[in-house]
Amino acid sequence: MSPTPQVLTDYGPGYTRPPLAPLTPHAELALFLRVLHGLGFDDGRAGHTTARQPDGTLLISPRELSWAEVCASDIVTIDAHGVKIDGVYNPSPASGIHLELRKLRPDLGVIVHHHPQWATVWADVVRVPPIYDQTSASVPYPLALVDEYGGTFTNDLDESANVAKAFGDAEWGLLANHGVLITGRTLADAYIRAYTVEWRSKRAWQVEVLGGGRPLSDDVAVAYGRGFEPVAQSWWESAMRLELKRDASVLD
Repeated sequence: MSPTPQVLTDYGPGYTRPPLAPLTPHAELALFLRVLHGLGFDDGRAGHTTARQPDGTLLISPRELSWAEVCASDIVTIDAHGVKIDGVYNPSPASGIHLELRKLRPDLGVIVHHHPQWATVWADVVRVPPIYDQTSASVPYPLALVDEYGGTFTNDLDESANVAKAFGDAEWGLLANHGVLITGRTLADAYIRAYTVEWRSKRAWQVEVLGGGRPLSDDVAVAYGRGFEPVAQSWWESAMRLELKRDASVLD
């Protein structure tokens, strides 16, 4: 029997939400890692994501696995100090950036760090990619550029604290000569920002190689992003459904 359709009020009256079975927090984070890997967040076993839980603990990606192979049972639980509470594997030794940023902004739900293919190119040249098309404008907040690279986050709380302070109250950003740092209230927020930073970076590269591009005005870009925010959850659910159709073993 098919699940009862739900009405998504952010799309207006009469919109029927496509079915998606209930997911545990561990399963949703595993899906998040799989989906982002498919977007180009695929630098081997690099990268780490945390998702805050109602009891104050954090779910974190396992250090031993590529994001392409993580399943729900592989997700690790740590406390607010980074101490492992539960999980077969271990948290990333670079989790300090999550802990330090949460000290400054305890309201954050999700934090993502990785080295995606196209966004890292712009980080390497220390430039913010212009917004040349509608999809690149899907996030209404300024893409920060943090030029504070002093080395890896691994076991270096001083470096993590420096980057967290420089990142400040930004929602997403490029880390010069390093990668990206993305935050969100929910995994849906973080997904849209991760999707957009990679799309925007690739499109800006392509436009500038061809030449003659004209960026969207700031007003138009922000207005589009503000209008897009309310439907981020439906885009995230669509991405999860597609990944589940591709490989349902992610729920194991």
